[in-house]
This record gives sequence, structure tokens and C-alpha cells, in this order.
Amino acid sequence: MTVRFPERRTFSRIAPAKINLMLAVTGPRADGFHGVVSLVAPVPALHDSLEMTLLPDAAEDVLECAAPGVPRDASNLVLRAAASFRSRVPAFPRARFSLKKNIPHGAGLGGGSSDAAAALRLMAEAAGTLAPPEDALREIAAEVGSDCPLFLAGAPVIVRGRGELAEKLSAEEAAAVAAAEFMIFKPAFGVSTAEAYAAMRRAAPAFYTSEAEAEATLAAWRKNPRGNALPLFNGMEAAVFRKHAALPALFRTLRERFGLSPRMSGSGSACFADVSGRSDVPAVAACIRECWGKTAFVFVPARA
Repeated sequence: MTVRFPERRTFSRIAPAKINLMLAVTGPRADGFHGVVSLVAPVPALHDSLEMTLLPDAAEDVLECAAPGVPRDASNLVLRAAASFRSRVPAFPRARFSLKKNIPHGAGLGGGSSDAAAALRLMAEAAGTLAPPEDALREIAAEVGSDCPLFLAGAPVIVRGRGELAEKLSAEEAAAVAAAEFMIFKPAFGVSTAEAYAAMRRAAPAFYTSEAEAEATLAAWRKNPRGNALPLFNGMEAAVFRKHAALPALFRTLRERFGLSPRMSGSGSACFADVSGRSDVPAVAACIRECWGKTAFVFVPARA
């Protein structure tokens, strides 16, 4: 059977970053992964862009990306996603994926996973009636990476399991998350997720949070999401801070100078702070660059 596309050949969409507003690591699992309970917010204003052009006569998929350090071989999550999708829809033609990166690499912002989820959405759109159902698409995403399924939701979610189980928030909860304005900042260096989890294992159980405690924290916020403060917490910070002193040093400075409560996203090295309604955002950005140098990445929300 051949997939026929009489007219359209090119499809595109954005791949947003994410931040982990709350991230509790509950401990190692039998499958080698770690269990997590996390409140995750997409950041559509900070996004990569992915374009897919169908190549019916090509022998393989191609990835184009000008960003340094981004692999263009089969190890890239976009190409892994394409291969996994095609395992369900063998008739799907090969494609060229053109990726424009804006999300920093090694940041804990989910850039690679978001790119992969965008590829799955593009392929599903192009496949039309041959596309796998939504639950099967989530299964494909989970095969590609633990973070991939959350990006299919396109909204704030609570993730559980190894990260592949995503629960959408209620409208009221999602509105409370969307109302916050977060500045995102990252030093020149990145953090290896595998190394961060290894550091947590070495210090076990010191840095782990019980599942019951994590769920209780979320439940308390969910009782009154507009009235209660967002549950900002990251259980990976202590392990990462041991190796990367520049992170806690900046956190102390931001607390002392501006009264902010910064947090790390995922395994880092990107961090964020709620700057909703503040008039001193330019000064905060200047402080970050003063501490981390001009090579620091700083994303300022449009309304701030």
C-alpha cells in the first residue's frame, strides 16, 4: 500500500521548551529508570521549529540542522521518532526534517524530546487516516524518550512513572500555571541527565522524595490552584549543585538582591524564576550575566 499525497509535501510546527515547576525523584525502578512526580509547564514562546518535507523517492530520512553539537545521525531523537512511527506505518514515505534550534542543549528544557514529539505530530498529520490513534502515538513517544509523551499534550501536565505518564491539568489549574511569567537562564555549560541521576543514586536515599510526599504536595496546591502558590521544587538540585557551584551561587545572589526563588529545570543546567509583575526584570537579567558571563542564555517572557 502506498501513502498518497496529491498536493502537500511540506508540514511544519513549533516544538516548545518545558520547565519542571516541581520535580520529585522517588527513587530507582526495576527497569533501571527513576520514578518521578513532576508538574511540567510548556513554554511556547521559547521553541524550536521543525519542518518536514516528504521525499517519496528517497531511501532514508534526512535531518538538517545548523546548530552546533546537534547530532544529525540516527541518534537524534527526531530521526528515532521517525523510525518508530514508520514501524507502525511502514508505507509512510521518507522525509527531510529541517530543524531550527532555539532551545539550549543540555539544559533540562526538553528540547530534543520536544523536537521528537513535533516530528510525530507532523507525521501523524501527513499520514491522515493511516496515522496511529492517540494512545498509540503516546506509546511511540515513550519508546523514543521518557519526556516525549508530555509534549504531545500541548498543555501543562503532571507526569509520573519514568516521565511517560502525563495527566492534563484542569482548566483552573492550567490557567494558574499559564498566568505565571518565568525568566529562564542557563550557564554556558550543560548537565548530563545520566550523570545527575547517577549522583542521586550514590547519595541515596538522601535526595529522593517519597511518592506519597510528592503527591501530597500536588494535592495541596490543586485544592485551590489560583489561591495557592505554585509548588516550586526540584529534588535534583542538591545532587547537581555538588558538582556545579555556579548554580547555587547565582541562586543566593538572586535571593539576596531581588528576593527571587529560583529553581532548576529537570536535571539542569537551565534554571528559572517567577518574575510575574516585576519591573526589575532587566536588572535581574543583567545580574545573571554579571554572575555567569556574557555567554549565559537568558530568556525573558514577553510581558515581563
